[in-house]
Amino acid sequence: MSDIHELVQILLVEDNPGDVRLTQEALKEAKFRNTVHVVGDGVEALAYLRQQGKYSAATRPHMVMLDLNMPRMDGREVLEAIKKDPDLRRIPVVVLTSSEAETDIARAYELYANCYVTKPVDIDHFLQVVKSIEEFWVEIVRLPSQ
Repeated sequence: MSDIHELVQILLVEDNPGDVRLTQEALKEAKFRNTVHVVGDGVEALAYLRQQGKYSAATRPHMVMLDLNMPRMDGREVLEAIKKDPDLRRIPVVVLTSSEAETDIARAYELYANCYVTKPVDIDHFLQVVKSIEEFWVEIVRLPSQ
């Protein structure tokens, strides 16, 4: 079981407003107190994680939920940058994307994604998947301290 007893901080990197809303809704219903910080592309994600610019006071997330297909810098580039950065690489990155392409799955794991989840099309299933992700990463997995 995880040692996270305080508020769980989640960085959601997603450019689709509908998916942002659904993910936030699912996480609101989770049994863990959480705060979801949302950024709309990879450039913002790295600025947030590195506490740069308008994100200078950003809280380090316990996990990142990352879409692959975004403007400016896609999720693959973000994942690669996170896992190459000694200060960020221990943050679990859950790829949560609509892509079912085998090449995307393989590439995500080559870049050290912690897991790859395809977004279900059905809204109820989508909500359940997001809840399951949080339960797994907060209740079951033991994460390193910040």
